[in-house]
Order: sequence, then C-alpha cells, then structure tokens
Amino acid sequence: METLIIPVGAEKKEIYEVIIPQIKAIISGETDQIANMANVAAILKEAFDTLWVGFYIVKRDNSIHGSSLVLGPFQGPLACSRIAYGKGVCGASWRDKATLIVPDVEKFPGHIACSSLSCSEIVVPLIKNGEVVAVLDIDNKVVDSFDELDADYLESIMEML
Repeated sequence: METLIIPVGAEKKEIYEVIIPQIKAIISGETDQIANMANVAAILKEAFDTLWVGFYIVKRDNSIHGSSLVLGPFQGPLACSRIAYGKGVCGASWRDKATLIVPDVEKFPGHIACSSLSCSEIVVPLIKNGEVVAVLDIDNKVVDSFDELDADYLESIMEML
C-alpha cells in the first residue's frame, strides 16, 4: 500500500471506517512496534490533518529521569522529548490507564504546552499485559476537536498494535 485512500468530503466516522482496514493491512505481518507506530501516526495525520499525531513510549529506567514517556514516532511540529509519570495529559493517561479527551487544553490543570498552537487533545494508552507501554497523543488547533467517536476508534486502532 502506497497511498492512503480517503473519500473527498467524508465525515469523521466514514474516515475511520476507511482507514482502519488500511491500518490493518499496513501493520499486518510487521513485528516492529516502532515501524507500526510510525505508520499509524502518518495515516492519522494524513487522514485528519491534525496539528500533531504521535506516540510517547514508556521507558522504565534508573536514570536521572526515572520512568517517563519518551518521544516516539510522530508527525507534526517539534515536540516535548520526555514527559514524567502523571504530568500533563499524556502522563495522566499513563497514570490512569485511560483515554483522556481534553476539549480545551488551557483548562486542563498541568497541561504541558509543547506547542502554543495546540487547543484540544486526545490521548489513548497502549496497554499490554495490564501495563501502559505507550500513549497515542493527538493535538489539534481547534477547541473541542475530539469526542467519544474518536476515543472508540482510536482505542480500536491501539488494540491492533
């Protein structure tokens, strides 16, 4: 597969219905998690033209940082390299093992502003064997960009990884 195929003028639900089989096709048979995350980020960015789409990967270590989320594959402008457990939307999603939808990032206590252009955000954890191993983070320039429809479809995409 070389080109993402999305019908012109498609609504959000239709876009998800079209890209999910394409995501399955592109990641099927590929065992490298980083490669799969990179392709998922690229597909989501292209399909929805959001500000930023990417993954933060849990790194458990004894360095000065301790366990943290470390920047993984992404599409979009410069991003924060490392996020502490429980900090910002991504760290809170990691801590709570739950999808977080933030309609207005300015109203989220402790929001980490990697980009001043970000107005709304959704973060979906990737859970393996009961533990969060990464989070998918999507930011948009428009307030209230994400809803339960996004959460449901993005959670199903994360289950494929």
